Amino acid sequence: MSEVQSVPKTLNFPDLSKEAVLEDFRVAMISRHASLVGRKEVFMGKAKFGIFGDGKEIAQIAMARAFQLGDFRSGYYRDQTFMFAIGELTVQQYFSQLYAHTNVEAEPASAGRLMNGHFATRSLNEDGSWKDLTKMYNSAADISPTAAQVPKLLGLAYASKLFRENKGLKDLTKFSVNGNEVAWGTIGNASTAEGMFFETINAAGVMQVPMVISVWDDGYGISVPNEFHTTKSSISEVLAGFKRTDTEKGIEIIRVNGWDYEALMHAYVEAGDLARTSHVPVLIHVLEMTQPQGHSTSGSHERYKDAKRLQWEKEWDCLGKFREYILSNELANADTLDKIEAEAKAQVRQEKEAAWTMFSSEIKKELNEAVALLRDAAQHSTRKVIINQLAEELSKTINPIRKDVVLAVRKALLLLRFDSAKVKENLKAWYDKQSHLNVDRYNSHLYSHSQWSVLNVKEVPAVYTEKSPLVDGREILQSYFDYTLAKDPRFFTFGEDVGKIGDVNQAFAGLQAKHGELRVSDTGIRECTIIGQGIGTALRGLRPLAEIQYLDYLLYGLQMLSDDLACLHYRTKGGQKAPLIVRTRGHRLEGVWHSGSPMGMILSSLRGMVVCVPRDMTQAAGMYNTLLKSDEPAIVIECLNGYRLKEKMPENLGEYTVALGKPEILREGKDLTIVTYGSMCKIVMESAKELAEIGIEIEVLDVQTLLPFDVHGIIGQSIKKTNRVIFADEDVPGAGSAFMMQQVIEGQDMFRYLDSEPQTISAKAHRPAYSSDGDYFSKPSVEDVVEKVYAMMSEVNPKKYPVL
Repeated sequence: MSEVQSVPKTLNFPDLSKEAVLEDFRVAMISRHASLVGRKEVFMGKAKFGIFGDGKEIAQIAMARAFQLGDFRSGYYRDQTFMFAIGELTVQQYFSQLYAHTNVEAEPASAGRLMNGHFATRSLNEDGSWKDLTKMYNSAADISPTAAQVPKLLGLAYASKLFRENKGLKDLTKFSVNGNEVAWGTIGNASTAEGMFFETINAAGVMQVPMVISVWDDGYGISVPNEFHTTKSSISEVLAGFKRTDTEKGIEIIRVNGWDYEALMHAYVEAGDLARTSHVPVLIHVLEMTQPQGHSTSGSHERYKDAKRLQWEKEWDCLGKFREYILSNELANADTLDKIEAEAKAQVRQEKEAAWTMFSSEIKKELNEAVALLRDAAQHSTRKVIINQLAEELSKTINPIRKDVVLAVRKALLLLRFDSAKVKENLKAWYDKQSHLNVDRYNSHLYSHSQWSVLNVKEVPAVYTEKSPLVDGREILQSYFDYTLAKDPRFFTFGEDVGKIGDVNQAFAGLQAKHGELRVSDTGIRECTIIGQGIGTALRGLRPLAEIQYLDYLLYGLQMLSDDLACLHYRTKGGQKAPLIVRTRGHRLEGVWHSGSPMGMILSSLRGMVVCVPRDMTQAAGMYNTLLKSDEPAIVIECLNGYRLKEKMPENLGEYTVALGKPEILREGKDLTIVTYGSMCKIVMESAKELAEIGIEIEVLDVQTLLPFDVHGIIGQSIKKTNRVIFADEDVPGAGSAFMMQQVIEGQDMFRYLDSEPQTISAKAHRPAYSSDGDYFSKPSVEDVVEKVYAMMSEVNPKKYPVL
């Protein structure tokens, strides 16, 4: 057995009365039998997959004892015992998630959108407004990718630091009580090999935030033992250099065995007290855990664990050791413990049956309706035999799911295509109704449904006078951010070089000195946890602006944006929101790594976020203002070559807004429509002047946002007038330009209005070469646009526009 650190027993020790200990035993037994029964349900075909928390019960109960109202958990899919222990998960809800019940009341964590073991509390009321998070036990919505739960843990903890030290936040009493809240994280031992984990630990040590992270160490990562995962086979030994000393700040490290009930209680009380009172991050390495059923229902651990290891796991199972502890301390006899276990087993069975009945009865009702409608349609159809056969097969389906029902109905409707409308009328009406319900069940809430949706923010135009000064674009942003920092105490920004020098393009120049380091902060080079810092603080009601210095560097944080932030509202079906704004810059500059425009990547991976592509800094400031009035996460991609270009300073800075999802017509024309955005707006507008000199008038539209995209059909109206269209951007071929084409030609049904084949203009397939020549020969130029437009017009009227 591993040697563990001795834990001082001078703190206020949790209640270890007979009643409290036996209650812990009861919860542990309920959780263990839920795991055992859950595995059987999967093998019986009643659920698709299962992953369970058996072997981790006692440590999670200890963590629950130290967890307080207002605290947040960011964990992973083996934390069921903890959720049972804090009262935020019932056994019935646990099985409802296993069955993927789409009713949010039955399965409040995700409404059946996540596999079992993914936990979340509902931070929002039905209208999207915040609940009082200080009066709740809070769990951030879980995600599956290994270690991806950890970066936002940093942000959840950092929020407490801000609430404690920023006096301007004292009135936000629904979100914090003087920053006393601890962020509790959990992770499996193998996942600590991920870079996200190390980056978070390092950042927490630098920032000194109230974070307690537990490593559940059962010695394996699926089939791979610790010796292949971790140097010295011990994450706490690897992190020894991070440990704080009497003279140096760092993290506290505690080692404790996962079967030692009393030592675990001491460890978690100490860790919680240290983090809560002193804002010191703590790592608890929980050793000698077991995994009685193996990793998941996908296979047996007997394939990779030898007989000696399997026998050790039986002997050192935490529940067996807990039972020994109770008996040796004469807190109960064997009969009492047997009775508690029998009652726990019965409770699990009863609540499992209730969950299955509730889940299956809904589908059986729909199945019976469909069968009756199929049989009725068959009586009047020319395909009577085969449709009756469909109905018969459907009625005999064992453990049916909605797919079985809908599939049968869709097949029938295809078979009924030659029958009269009257024959299929009722079946079609039922299918249409179910299709509408299934959109809500499986497809809704990708974006906000609340009154604070970006689409509901009123457009306020920028106002100018004759006295409006002409300034560098970056000065407009600087003035806007200065105004917003003074106006809204929830707003703050952080990122590499944002603080002292005011970002590399000077939009925050002088603002740290004016508003303080808590409002305008420098970070290390750590894009992954910059995003996590933003997600966590946004989950706690703050309005962070996380800066990623260049668009190319977004790749380091893309997983957090995609797997966590972009799908958060969807995967909780409106139960949580994190309105983080990510600020970055891209498009044209110099070379392979600072000229990126990977919009196709962003559009594909960040559905659920707003994607703003302002053409100048005036537009950018208006977009930031719109976003801060909304409750949706967003990324704003500023033009790298626009900070020194001159723009008029609006008179109503901080008040004007840009309508998102609404393209702006920059130039009217009759011959051809060009749809573009960002830095390409300047290129296309210059080409429009040249084309006008030879008699071609193009209409130029700036989409302004790629997500949402033209919700009013403005581009379609332009195409109806010109009957020709080019989609132009700086992304690689088939990416951003192809997205825009699909949205308009297919989404707005514009093909019928085209007199010429729709065209795209994009950059070359490679990243841009260095130097001005590299830019010219890699990205679209004015000449490229002119020649593309001219070629299209030449095809229409070769006499007027002869081939070049």
